[in-house]
Amino acid sequence: MRLKTLVLMVIVSMLMAAVAGSAVAQVNMDKLLKPAQLNETAPDKYKVKFDTSKGEFMVEVTRAWAPNGADRFFNLVKNGFYDNCKFFRVIEGFMVQFGINGNPKISSVLRTAQLQDDPVKQSNMRGYITYAKTQAPNSRSTQVFINFGDNSRLDKDGFSPFGKVTKGMNIVESLYSQYGGNPSEAQAQIQMEGNAFLEKNYPKLDFIKTATIVPAEEK
Repeated sequence: MRLKTLVLMVIVSMLMAAVAGSAVAQVNMDKLLKPAQLNETAPDKYKVKFDTSKGEFMVEVTRAWAPNGADRFFNLVKNGFYDNCKFFRVIEGFMVQFGINGNPKISSVLRTAQLQDDPVKQSNMRGYITYAKTQAPNSRSTQVFINFGDNSRLDKDGFSPFGKVTKGMNIVESLYSQYGGNPSEAQAQIQMEGNAFLEKNYPKLDFIKTATIVPAEEK
């Protein structure tokens, strides 16, 4: 009898956890579909742990470097935007880019939720993370890239780093790169079809399993 009771308690506990997880996911989806709600001010410093198909790496964000960018990144990570995102542009010696959500419904909303520019206070050196943008002012949204080397030439064009990789740069540099920039040339299709397009046409791309906020003091 005790064993049956214990088993029943375990099953109930698992069901409750599943329901709670589903509720959290729904809240995150609701927020991602309403960019105006992604307005939480980030801590002065915070870290993001990326668990990827190649292993883990850590990014430390310093809000003072680029407040608008740091705040947006904090809200996106906190609400699961980067989970299951593909590294769709990996150019050896230059950079790796990601930040198109695998769900086209989410991407269609957030790609037009553009940020005000931040002044460039740090240089685009190896390991620094920066938003992708066009030549137009205030064109940043969700896509970011990590520099593989000295890309300080980008500074004059307004690419403002907001953080840097503090652990696992070897993981970042090991991401699958044989497709080069080819997937990025099909951004319209990626936006329209999400991960389904990338998995069909570029099946070897590495991806983010989860991206999570961790205390700044965690190493």
